[in-house]
Amino acid sequence: MMTEPDSFYQKRVNKRVIILTFFFFLWFFGLTLRLVELQVIEHGRLRAAAVRQNQLKSKIFPERGTIYDRRGKILARSFPTPSVSYIPSEEESLPQAMAKIQELVRVLELSAADLKRIEARIEKGETFIWIKRKISPEKAEQVRRLGLSEITIQEENKRYYPLGRLAAHVLGGVNIDDEGTSGVELQYDVKLKGVTGEGLFLRDARKRHYHREVLKPPMPGQDLILTIDETIQYIAQRELERAVDSHGASWGTVIISHPPSGEILALASSPGYDPNDFSAAHPEERRNRAVQYNFEPGSTFKIVTAAAAREFGLVNFTDTFDCRSGSIRVAGWTISDHKKMGVLDFSEVIIHSSNVGTTMVGQRLGPENLFRMIRAFRFGEKTGVELPGEEAGIFHPLPKWSSSSLASQSIGYGISVTAIQLLQAMNIFANNGLLVPLHVARETFDFSPSLQATLSPGERVISEKTASELIEKVFEKVVLEGTGQAAQIDGFTVAGKTGTAQKIDPTTGTYSARKHLASFVGFVPSRKPLLSMIVVIDEPKMGLHYGGQVAAPAFQEIVRRVLLHLGRTPQFEPARKVITARLRETSNR
Repeated sequence: MMTEPDSFYQKRVNKRVIILTFFFFLWFFGLTLRLVELQVIEHGRLRAAAVRQNQLKSKIFPERGTIYDRRGKILARSFPTPSVSYIPSEEESLPQAMAKIQELVRVLELSAADLKRIEARIEKGETFIWIKRKISPEKAEQVRRLGLSEITIQEENKRYYPLGRLAAHVLGGVNIDDEGTSGVELQYDVKLKGVTGEGLFLRDARKRHYHREVLKPPMPGQDLILTIDETIQYIAQRELERAVDSHGASWGTVIISHPPSGEILALASSPGYDPNDFSAAHPEERRNRAVQYNFEPGSTFKIVTAAAAREFGLVNFTDTFDCRSGSIRVAGWTISDHKKMGVLDFSEVIIHSSNVGTTMVGQRLGPENLFRMIRAFRFGEKTGVELPGEEAGIFHPLPKWSSSSLASQSIGYGISVTAIQLLQAMNIFANNGLLVPLHVARETFDFSPSLQATLSPGERVISEKTASELIEKVFEKVVLEGTGQAAQIDGFTVAGKTGTAQKIDPTTGTYSARKHLASFVGFVPSRKPLLSMIVVIDEPKMGLHYGGQVAAPAFQEIVRRVLLHLGRTPQFEPARKVITARLRETSNR
């Protein structure tokens, strides 16, 4: 029989067992809750944290597509290029990290701004930081020799333009991420850039990289073939720069096309830039003035007035206009010629570019007919050429025309156009009245340099008769005996039109007597055109400012050299044509 002390002792033991059991179950319950929290509730977050600590995903940039000219010459391509990055370690303090970066300053030529940027990103706790991108292989090797932990060298792609400044405004440029920022690089960016891949860095507990694998391989971009001819582009660009320099002009632009196909063979703007150093170029140098600049065309726009006069049958070639006074008053404005010209027939009005005579032609047309023809020639809307930033020009609807709009727009004022719109308009005559859209890229992968004579499908704007008559009776004679004589090409017939527009002085708000925009637009040969071209020179100085003095000579020199490049033989003996022209001139006196 258990005694009293034994019973007391047993009770104490039982009590302690119960308490221990309680605390054991309490501990076990708490542990179970914690496991549930870690493995169920917090599983996703903790797993992601573990992945972040031990894995680092990175982009694998694809090789950008190559850009070729029509003959297969490379205009832009990408090459593998090393880039230096820093992947922070939890064991490194900010001073330690920056001390390591300081060792790269001399090799990578890091600026104070670069160091500040890197320090700020380390302080933010970013897991991947670029130190210097797209460096030379020699510098990359110097970085490797330093043996710095957490400093990695990755391979990217760098865009390279082997011909430098050539066709810069067509090509455009790319940013540091190989993304198109202007030109066809931007227009065809989706096609050219390809699809970015994905890589994976594996790290140990100390954040040291021990393996890299490709999760998703990159897909290279597609290649692009332009209608540009490298040699023709070089000729156009060189002669344009010479014209701008020799006349002390602000800027200039040249576009050369093949009218039957609408293919643009050259497009140049001056000043230019080197797309290899795109970010260093001034915005005005990068501006493609062939498509991104609106201007009042002046007398080159008379081709539209002439087309309306003949297409609507309101003016005959034999009709005469009295221009002897040298000026005409319209709605309180005085419109003048550069000299008194006497009585001129319709052809002579355009041949000698009489503002007075053209104003009278416009009055016969009336605003509705002129408006219809301007709209039919597609002014006031973009041409649709595959270049970004194209301007549509400024062309007001008929209800907004003032009492002077008919007269001013007849002679190319009160309306703004782009150089490419004017060339498209002139091509309508070259293509027998059809509008064939202009383009700079080929739809098929074809390196054929040939210029086909077959006319591409187009939309009729004026009749074939109107186009052929104006070429024969007006535009050829502009070059033979009118304002565009400096555009004559030995052995070839040329059709064209000059333009000289006074510019608005921003300080006075009136037309300046000193600032002009000179232009010439035409095609050769005049009957079966192979080439068409527009030359625009802004604010020429050095004592010359007329389109026939400034733009026409540039047209002549460019076309002469391009015809030699294409191996085209003259249509006739130059001496015989000159004699014929002189006989015509004598008979007209």
